[in-house]
Amino acid sequence: MASTQQIRARIRSVRNTRQITKAMQLVSASKLRRMQEAAQATQAYSKYARELLTHLRAQPDTNEFKLYQDRPVKNRLLIVITSDRGLAGAYNSNVLKKYITELRKDDAEGVKNSTIVFGRQGANTVARLKDTVISGVYTNLPDRPGIGDIEAAINTAIKSFHDGEVDAVDVIYTHFISTINQEPVMQRLLPAGFTEEAVSEAIKTAEFEPSPEVVLHNVTVRLIESQVLQSVLESNVSEQAMRMMAMKNATDNASDLIDEYTLAYNNARQAAITQELAEITGGVEAMK
Repeated sequence: MASTQQIRARIRSVRNTRQITKAMQLVSASKLRRMQEAAQATQAYSKYARELLTHLRAQPDTNEFKLYQDRPVKNRLLIVITSDRGLAGAYNSNVLKKYITELRKDDAEGVKNSTIVFGRQGANTVARLKDTVISGVYTNLPDRPGIGDIEAAINTAIKSFHDGEVDAVDVIYTHFISTINQEPVMQRLLPAGFTEEAVSEAIKTAEFEPSPEVVLHNVTVRLIESQVLQSVLESNVSEQAMRMMAMKNATDNASDLIDEYTLAYNNARQAAITQELAEITGGVEAMK
């Protein structure tokens, strides 16, 4: 059995760890509220943007516009959204598992692929993979990113598709459902409007001014940008939610461990006192 001094040192160490995990939990909870507000503020716009892209895709002569052209997929670009930091539970591993699954599908179908990565955690994993071309790595995004923060990645993806270097662009991110439920998903960005999104009656009856063709050339890129931005915002919310839960579990486990060590300390101390009393009693009896 460990000595009382060793047990006290362990208790101090676990208490210090608990203070750190508790602080990280509170920080993540604070960030979560702000990020959730930001993601919800653009959620409706992103939904209507998908519907509008789907509706535009159905317009006559849309296929003449390169961003809507549907062609056999021989090369695919994957945009993977992870975090810069760890200690977020299974957040990064879930996204990367989804990414690896897609790579295996491409290998089985003879499709070449390249990758744009958001976050150091994903970049470290992708860099270790063979036969995967990295088209860009973007780190240190702000807590509430805007289009300007991700514009370079979007431009790379759009140019690659427009120039025929890739035949499809997909984004893999974590869809935020609730604080305790997040799901890694994949969404197709290009060709534009390639989605099963149901088109509402409001979009179907909308009038295009001055014409659908002008809208195609001037709005499509902006609508695609909104899809990527929403993916990043939802990923940020999911990251903080999972980090908050991970730190809460770590704090609870530390508290349980402190209780166990405290009980062990009290038992060891009681055993030492009992032994001392027995020795004193034995000494007194020997002197009689």
